[in-house]
Amino acid sequence: MPTGIIINVAAIFIGGLIGGLAGHLLSERFKEEINLIFGISSMVMGIIAIAPTKNMAAVIFAIIIGTALGLILHFGAWINRGASLMQRGIAKIAPVKSEIPEDEFMSTLITAIVLFTASGTGIYGSLVNGMTGDATILISKSILDFFTAIIFAANLGYVVSFIVVPQFIIFYILFLLAGFIYPLTTPAMIVDFKAVGGALMLATGFRMTKIKIFPTADMIPSMLLIMPFSWAWINWILPILAN
Repeated sequence: MPTGIIINVAAIFIGGLIGGLAGHLLSERFKEEINLIFGISSMVMGIIAIAPTKNMAAVIFAIIIGTALGLILHFGAWINRGASLMQRGIAKIAPVKSEIPEDEFMSTLITAIVLFTASGTGIYGSLVNGMTGDATILISKSILDFFTAIIFAANLGYVVSFIVVPQFIIFYILFLLAGFIYPLTTPAMIVDFKAVGGALMLATGFRMTKIKIFPTADMIPSMLLIMPFSWAWINWILPILAN
């Protein structure tokens, strides 16, 4: 059962409703400073995920090569275009009147869509939930997403709650795919997979705190590479190094 996905979807939906209803009561200073706390929390989750890494070299290779591929293929740009298309459909269902300029409104909404539907943490958490039944990552993410949805909805309105529709579809597909992937994995490969997800969580935390704007969307292909890289490292490289 996709427990973590359901909890994550519910957290964002409820947070969006609360933010749309009472967001005007929050000061700009509060919104800005609480976002820093979200960023630090994401970093903590990332560090915990990276710590048990079994094959650090495979993890590093996957991050570097995966991000390079993402940049070459303009993976982040494609995600932003998809988010823009989602926004148009969502806006028809939940039109909103906002005091912020239209360009800024669109940019902020696309950021929210990407954050909730295409984040490394969400993809990583959905796959782990499907592979092992462990919903801890998504539940932890849900706590952050609940308050983040409130902050976004304070500026954008109830439209934030409708982001859960594409989010659930994407996460559930990943959850189902994980069932086919898991039998082909080993415990070490799963730990390495979590470590790459942790790196994406760290990068997300840096973005949220505006310390450094990492290309987190372009880093997502790293999560596709880490499993075969980890397998190759264990079965091909380590035996050579042992001789």
